[in-house]
Amino acid sequence: QAIKSLSRIAQSQEGLEALFGSSLLGDLRRVMATSDIVRYRVYELIVEISSVSAESLNYCASSGLISELIGELTGEDVLVRATCIEMVTALAHSPQGRQYLAQQGVIDRISNIILGAQSDPFSSFYLPGFVKFFGNLAVVDSPQQICERYPVFMEKVFEMAESQDPTMIGVAVDTLGILGSNVEGKQVLQKTRSRFQNLLSKIGHQAKNAPTELRLRCLDAISSLLYLPPDQQTEDLLRMTESWFTSLSSQPLELFRSISTQPFPDLHCGALRVFTAIANQPWAQKLMLNSPGFVEYVVDRSVEPDKASKDAKYELVKALVNSKTIAEIFGNQYYLRLRAYLLEGPYYVQAASTTAVEGAE
Repeated sequence: QAIKSLSRIAQSQEGLEALFGSSLLGDLRRVMATSDIVRYRVYELIVEISSVSAESLNYCASSGLISELIGELTGEDVLVRATCIEMVTALAHSPQGRQYLAQQGVIDRISNIILGAQSDPFSSFYLPGFVKFFGNLAVVDSPQQICERYPVFMEKVFEMAESQDPTMIGVAVDTLGILGSNVEGKQVLQKTRSRFQNLLSKIGHQAKNAPTELRLRCLDAISSLLYLPPDQQTEDLLRMTESWFTSLSSQPLELFRSISTQPFPDLHCGALRVFTAIANQPWAQKLMLNSPGFVEYVVDRSVEPDKASKDAKYELVKALVNSKTIAEIFGNQYYLRLRAYLLEGPYYVQAASTTAVEGAE
């Protein structure tokens, strides 16, 4: 509560001056000395204030508290590193935060720590957070520039994804999903050619065979990687997403169909989200049409047992109906059935027809 109040105070110029230009700063420092947890809370407060504006970041930087956070991030304690990188990642969400980290050489230092992690037996404590930091940075900045400037990041993501450690695979898969969430990131991955194609085959295998939590993360990453906004569907990019889809498995559409028929709502919805991601791409629509029973499955409401599944199915129908190519590829009959589904809404229940028989009383 106290942190929230201080954060609210710091929203205004007067508040910033009151917080940083008075004895309050000294009080904050004294409180920080009481325990690790309190110290991290204060760092969180500083990151939150810094994200408001360039001016608020200047106040925080002048207080010396951001440098202390960075000092702990690059210090020797691996558990402290793991905690601090989350806050530094949050700091990088704002343009002024990214600029500050770049100017202070922090991004280079994080890159160097990843490089040195090879020889650190305890690197598994902090590596996931450090890799996620670059993944987030790439998306808000420029995937191409970040990956070119810090090649160790991409190398480490691939290494982790190719490893046998489920924790590392999970982080790598999440990061690939983040990186491939926009077109520039997809193109960066495409440049690695067969290495990424081979990795997709591993991700497809994990989506089918790994423990549930990792399967879900794989499904989410696959959705993110395969989605292309309608205004960016050039022939080259459509060819790319199609080749990625076919790299996932020998029969990828059937793979996700089999996952979508399992009695676990999370996996069921995860598979539906993969279909939704590709639903507006002509090659995928042709695959769906040619897969026996697939369109019937899409319009069958009886297979969705709970609200989350009904919502996920509805999003798939909506993505199909809103596509410019669907009527032509699916044909009028299927298109009209999908449109009817859309108009009826996600929770429509067909009334059972009853026939009244005279004199049955």
